[in-house]
Amino acid sequence: MRDLPVRGERVRDLGLRLPPRRMAPLRAGRPLKRWRYVGVYRPELMLCVGEAHVAGVRQRWWAIALPDGTLLEGRRGVRLRPGRVQAGDVIDLELDEGAGVEVVSPHGRSWVWTRKQGGVPVRGEVRVNGRTHALEGSDGFVDDSAGYHARHTAWRWSAGVGRAEDGRPVAWNLVDGVHDVDAASERTVWLDGEPQEVPPQAFAGDLSRVGELDFREWVAREAQANLGIMRNRYRQPFGEFSGRLPGGLRLAEGYGVMEEHDVLW
Repeated sequence: MRDLPVRGERVRDLGLRLPPRRMAPLRAGRPLKRWRYVGVYRPELMLCVGEAHVAGVRQRWWAIALPDGTLLEGRRGVRLRPGRVQAGDVIDLELDEGAGVEVVSPHGRSWVWTRKQGGVPVRGEVRVNGRTHALEGSDGFVDDSAGYHARHTAWRWSAGVGRAEDGRPVAWNLVDGVHDVDAASERTVWLDGEPQEVPPQAFAGDLSRVGELDFREWVAREAQANLGIMRNRYRQPFGEFSGRLPGGLRLAEGYGVMEEHDVLW
């Protein structure tokens, strides 16, 4: 714990059991939580497919967002494997995944791990309202996370892809609340596929802005539950970004998500 946080290749020198290895179900009195989230962010549609395990309880989901505010959601037929994403007969995608950016950080009495991939090449098909959309491009984002989070965990997050004014492809991963120290954080901007850590960025309370990026919402996934021993408040809007990325690079176009998650687990 004294050696944390760590970012990059040194994560694998820590001697911890990290994915894809099986992790212990309990550590320092905290149950294991792990999830895999795949997003695709494009001007004509956006989607996410995910699977989460919290203390052995599994949830799966998919969602498709359209610019007119349409939101389609489901839970059945989700299959998430390295390089492949399926959701029934609605989503069928292949991903050219890479090493990503790994970070391990202290959290509560234990530690948490994440690996983020931005600008992932994606190809496949999405079927919406009787129409088939053929997707091909570097519009994907992958979040693999696991660890022994504190009883109360809260964060704000943004992930997106787009194009800079000079034409170069960009992607970003910005966060506040977890893996968010000044250095060795998960905050990353990918320019032409090359990741670079960036400084902390302030999130607007209404998720309309992060740093110098303005956000225009299409539609949002939302959930709220109070089960006594577990409480959850979640909001993830899809939408468009404009403005400047950390470091001053101006966007010509940008698409992705903002997120606010507050959970007692």
